Amino acid sequence: MDLRSALDAAQAYRDRAQVALAARLAARPIDDEQRAAHGFAWVATTVAALEAVLGWYDTGRDANPLDAKVARLAFAESLGQLTGGLPMGQNEMFRPADLGLGAEARALADGCADLLDADHAALRAEVAGALAGGDWPSETLHDAELDAIRDQFRRFTEAEIVPHAHGWHLANALIPDATVQAMADLGTFGVCIPEEFGGLGLSKLVMCLVTEELSRGWIGAGSLGTRSEIAGELITTGGTDAQKAEWLPKIASGAVLPTAVFTEPDVGSDLGSLQTRARFQDGHWVIDGAKTWITHAARSDLMTLLARTLPDAKGYAGLSMLLVPKPRGSEADPFPAAGMSGSEIEVLGYRGMREYALQFDGLTAPADALLGRVEGQGFKQLMRTFEGARIQTAARAVGVARRALELGLDYALNRKQFGRAIIAFPRVADKLAMSLVDFVMARELAYAAARAKDSGKRCDIEAGMAKLLAARAAWANADASLQIHGGNGYALEYEISRVLCDARILNIFEGAAEIQAQVIARGLVEGRN
Repeated sequence: MDLRSALDAAQAYRDRAQVALAARLAARPIDDEQRAAHGFAWVATTVAALEAVLGWYDTGRDANPLDAKVARLAFAESLGQLTGGLPMGQNEMFRPADLGLGAEARALADGCADLLDADHAALRAEVAGALAGGDWPSETLHDAELDAIRDQFRRFTEAEIVPHAHGWHLANALIPDATVQAMADLGTFGVCIPEEFGGLGLSKLVMCLVTEELSRGWIGAGSLGTRSEIAGELITTGGTDAQKAEWLPKIASGAVLPTAVFTEPDVGSDLGSLQTRARFQDGHWVIDGAKTWITHAARSDLMTLLARTLPDAKGYAGLSMLLVPKPRGSEADPFPAAGMSGSEIEVLGYRGMREYALQFDGLTAPADALLGRVEGQGFKQLMRTFEGARIQTAARAVGVARRALELGLDYALNRKQFGRAIIAFPRVADKLAMSLVDFVMARELAYAAARAKDSGKRCDIEAGMAKLLAARAAWANADASLQIHGGNGYALEYEISRVLCDARILNIFEGAAEIQAQVIARGLVEGRN
C-alpha cells in the first residue's frame, strides 16, 4: 500500500471515531466521556500529523532519500498506534475498544497490512546510519527568504546560546541582558508586530522558525519571545490607536519586555474563576489580589494583567485586560513598584526568566491601562492570542525535541562499550531513528498550524493539535536521549539532564495536554462556535 492510500484509510478511521464519539456525547456530557473524547482527539491529531508528513514528503519527493524512509516509519508507527493503542500519557493508552471501534481498527490493520506487518528493523538502522553520517531529512520550506531566516537564527543560536545555556541553567541565571539585546537586534520580539509599529510584520510560520531555532539552544531563549508574542497580539487586535502607538514599537525593539499575568493560586485553566480585582478610583486603576506562575515578572516592564473589574458580573463577563507598566526589577530589588511584591518559585527547568508568585496590594495603573478602553472583554481578548501562543509553544517543543536528538546522537557516536560505539546496538539506533520520526512529525504539524493561522482562518483545533503532539515528542525524545546517555544522563553536568527538565513543562503550560485534547474533541464533534 502506498502512503496516500494508507492516509485515506486512516482518515476514514478518524471519521468513524468522530461519529462514535458524537453518538456518546448526544447522551452524556463531554466531561463524563473524557477518556473517549480525549482518545478521539489523539486519533485526529495523529491523522493530522500524517497529513502534514505526507505533504512535506510529496513537496520534496525524491530530493532526499532519507525523507522517504522517515515518512514510511511515521506511517507504520502511527498506524500501529491507531489500530493497537495510542499513548495519551506514560500510563494512559487509548484503545480502539474505548470508542467501540474494534472492528474498524481491525479493518484498518488489514487494509494496511503491508505497512504494519513489515519488519522495519533494517529501515530504522538505515535512518540511524544516515544520522550518524551527518544526513538529516529535508527542512527547506522552498522559499529562499524563509530558509535564510532559519539559517540566520541557527547560526546565532549555535554561537550565542548553545555554548552558555547549560551554565546559565545550572546557575539559575537570567538570560544576560547582552543576549536579550542581541535577540532584539535580530527582530525576535517583533516578528509578527506590524511594520507600521516597528515590527517585521512577518508570518506565524516565521515565528515558528525563529522560536524553534532559539529553543533548540535553550527553551528559555525560545520562550523569551512568547510574552512579546502574546502582548503584541493583544494590543494589535484589541488595543486603541494610542495604545498601539505607545507600546508596540517598544515591544518590537525589545525596549519593553512584557510579561503575561493571568494564572492565580487556585485557578489554572478555569480563568472564569479569577479573583484579582481592579477598580477605577481617583483617575487610575487600583489592583488587589494574587497571581502565580508568572514568568519573567521581575525583569519585565509591562504586565498584560487579567483582572475582575466588574464584580457583579459572573465568570468571564467580569474580566478585563489591563496594560500595567512597572519598573524593571534587579537582583537586589526584584519588585520595586509600590503595591507589588513577589517571591520566586524554584523550578526543575525552564529557567532563564524565573517564575514568581505575585501579590498586589493597591498597585496602581494609569487611567488608559484598560485594553481597548472596554471592560468585560478581557477573556475574549485573551482568547484571540491562544492560537498564536500554542503554535509558538509547539515550535518551542520542536526545538527541544531536536536538541534532545542531537545530544543522544552525539553521545551514541562517541560512547564506546564492548569495543564499539553504542550506536551500533539496535536498541540505541532504534531510539535515534524514532526520535527523528517524532521530530519531523511534530515539526510539520506545527508548520501546518502556522500556515492555517497565516491564512486568516480560525485554527484553535490545529494549534491545539500541534502543541499536543510536539509536547509529547519533546518529552519522548528527551527521555530516550537520557536513556542513551545511561547513568551520565542523570548527572547535572550533562546537558541532557537540563533538556529533560525543560521538556517536561511543555505538556503543562499554555494549556495542559488534557485541555488541548478537550478543545480538539469538542471543536471537531460539536463544531467551531
